[in-house]
Amino acid sequence: MQSVIDQAVQVRLIATAPGSRTVPAVLHYHPADPLAVRITFPPEISLDGAAVDWAFARELLADGLESPAGTGDVRVRPVGRGRTVLEFHVEDGVAMVQVDTADLRRFLDRTYQAVPAGRELLDVDRGLAELLGDV
Repeated sequence: MQSVIDQAVQVRLIATAPGSRTVPAVLHYHPADPLAVRITFPPEISLDGAAVDWAFARELLADGLESPAGTGDVRVRPVGRGRTVLEFHVEDGVAMVQVDTADLRRFLDRTYQAVPAGRELLDVDRGLAELLGDV
């Protein structure tokens, strides 16, 4: 069984007031959910004091490193030299963070080593068995 890939990164939270600041975040990838990546932000940056976890397509992250990608809740685009912006859209507004593109590429490379592009087929039978507690 392949293990979960976690990678700590520093992100710059883009805000108008009191200004931008750097915060830690963790990128996650689990081969059992091969189409998705997750990013978790610490509780201190959320309005309600809870950790914030976003899941989105691994392909969206890869595409967004090269050109603007996404039209839904999560959007990714390159900006400047070596930086990528992740936008998280919710009913109340938009949160934006900048991440070092090299960190994102390193993370994606690790995910593609675990599950190569095009090999993301889900094991439906195993998933159902796990859901029903038969594994």
